[in-house]
Amino acid sequence: MRGSVRRHPVLAALFVAALFMVAPFLIVVVNAFKSPEEYSNNGPLALPDGFYTDGVTGFWERVDFGQKLWNSTLISGSVAVLAVLLSILTAYAIGIGRVKGRTWVLAFFVLANMLPQESLVYPLYFLAKKVDLYDTRLSVIIVFTVIQSAFGTYLLASVLGRFPREVVEAARIDGAGKWQVLWRIVVPMNRPTIGVLLVFFFIWTWNEFLLPLVMLLSNDHQTVSVALGVLQGQRLMDATMTNAAALLGVLPAIVFFLLFQRTLTRGIAAGAVK
Repeated sequence: MRGSVRRHPVLAALFVAALFMVAPFLIVVVNAFKSPEEYSNNGPLALPDGFYTDGVTGFWERVDFGQKLWNSTLISGSVAVLAVLLSILTAYAIGIGRVKGRTWVLAFFVLANMLPQESLVYPLYFLAKKVDLYDTRLSVIIVFTVIQSAFGTYLLASVLGRFPREVVEAARIDGAGKWQVLWRIVVPMNRPTIGVLLVFFFIWTWNEFLLPLVMLLSNDHQTVSVALGVLQGQRLMDATMTNAAALLGVLPAIVFFLLFQRTLTRGIAAGAVK
């Protein structure tokens, strides 16, 4: 009886927290399908009288959202896969290979991950100009692959540092080489953690704004977040179109998160057990 009483405040607090998290998204959804007249007359909290889609279609056509969606998906997906692969290789060398100066190497990766992006803008811009990669999606993919893999290396190296040495030694006695140990033993046993990194890298890259804004000049190469920011700065949208733009911008990331929710849950649970 006492346990149930104690649980009620906790459940109530969780419900309130979830409500505060979901409420802004619901307001965006409601206002995305209002007409400008309804928004002006009834305010942002009133329900729409009908299903007004001109805001969504107007924003889609104005920014060529299909192209922006493809750019963001290509860049975020490529970064997620490449950063995970690079993190696996470097973490394997540091965590299991036991390279010299392991602590200092990990400290370097932590420091690289802590650098503010504002300090990287001019060097990356200058370097991209020198190697003829400026205003290309490849330049953004390379930059964010390195940035995300710094965090991935630190996390995976900590996990692989506690990997059972007996398993590795048994595999080597059976004739497995370093690559076979990595791809047939280490990676399958740490698949939940790798899956979490894949999801995080995709969402983090999707939401990036500053570096894509600087590195992607052409309209055909810009990402969803850049398109949202540029149009907001030019004040070319009304309130309902602004909400429609916000909905279209966040919806793909939410869909990706929901598709890989089980992977994320398994990875977090596996980390908690370890």
